[in-house]
Amino acid sequence: MADWTDDELNQVVGETLRRTSVDPEFRALALNDPAVAMGKVSPKPLPANLGLQFHDNSGDVKHIALPDPIPGIEELSEEELRAVAGGDISVTVKWSR
Repeated sequence: MADWTDDELNQVVGETLRRTSVDPEFRALALNDPAVAMGKVSPKPLPANLGLQFHDNSGDVKHIALPDPIPGIEELSEEELRAVAGGDISVTVKWSR
């Protein structure tokens, strides 16, 4: 991301998200044209090769962003995970409204 640090991008995204939660017109803009919406938060032009997409998470389908992959890190096998965790691993996610 030429001319943008991760911190700068995170700050602009954070402010964009904040505004989408209180301004329905800005929310619609962010959903339809993320670059224009972010341009209203920061005058600094986004890198041409950066694609952005916001998702409306207010419905029954929840969008969960995965973290960026870490290069050079190998995944542990199920047996290795059990040995490290001391038993079976399970994850429960509860959504409340």
